Amino acid sequence: MTFTTRFAPSPTGPLHLGHAYSALLAHDMARAHNGRFLLRIDDLDQSRARPQWENQIYDDLTWLGITWDGPVRRQSDHFGAYRKAIKDLAAKGGIYPCRCKRRDIEAAVSAPQEGGQQFGADGLIYPGTCRDRRWEDRRDTDALRFNIRQLPEDLDLTFQEFGPAHRGLHHVTPAALQTRVGDPIVARPNMAASYHFSVVLDDAASEVTHVVRGEDLFEATYIQRLFQHQLAQPTPVYHHHRLIRDADGKRLAKRDDARAISKYRQDGATPADIRNLIGLPPPG
Repeated sequence: MTFTTRFAPSPTGPLHLGHAYSALLAHDMARAHNGRFLLRIDDLDQSRARPQWENQIYDDLTWLGITWDGPVRRQSDHFGAYRKAIKDLAAKGGIYPCRCKRRDIEAAVSAPQEGGQQFGADGLIYPGTCRDRRWEDRRDTDALRFNIRQLPEDLDLTFQEFGPAHRGLHHVTPAALQTRVGDPIVARPNMAASYHFSVVLDDAASEVTHVVRGEDLFEATYIQRLFQHQLAQPTPVYHHHRLIRDADGKRLAKRDDARAISKYRQDGATPADIRNLIGLPPPG
């Protein structure tokens, strides 16, 4: 299979130096292996996606010298595929509707018998309040969750990591999922699917072989590896890279407009300057 990476930004704000690092690293890796570099627009959340930010993504990537292979894939074009996969998985059992709001989960995990709040790869680790609800009892306002308690105890899923902080083979077991994830969300109200569910289908459809992304998403791999197994989809190789931080050591975010790529462009920076700022060598 052809070595294939991807960059999958959300069109909800300007790209910053962290995005540039991730996109350039994935692009350079693909080109070094005579492979494919794909661009996907993760516009799953239509309430926040904006056409002007999508256009800015294309402009910034082109300015950086990044080219992508084939057409751009948009999540919003595949909502039907996500819903069908959820329906098919629900038919096998294991997905249940959850009416809990964040404050309900916070109250449940803060109870003394629970040992205080616990955070995992998908936020607060869900205590299973709605686990006994049936699929047929779902409402439009419910989230959908996958019941990890139904997994066989001897299940041992693996993924290979080549990033600097977590290099090696990692095991995803039911015990690890209970500790690090809880019952993951498959779909949120008014959305076709959850981020973790949709990207598994997206990567498989595009035949992505190597997922290159920030270290802050390493824990998310446990959820996505579970969904890969449940959906009978292949498992890519993972490379979680270092994060680009500001002078105070804080991770950059889209709200930090002063470090937007477009701002550097306006101030006269060159693509070579951006590479130098984020510690990447010249291309080639």
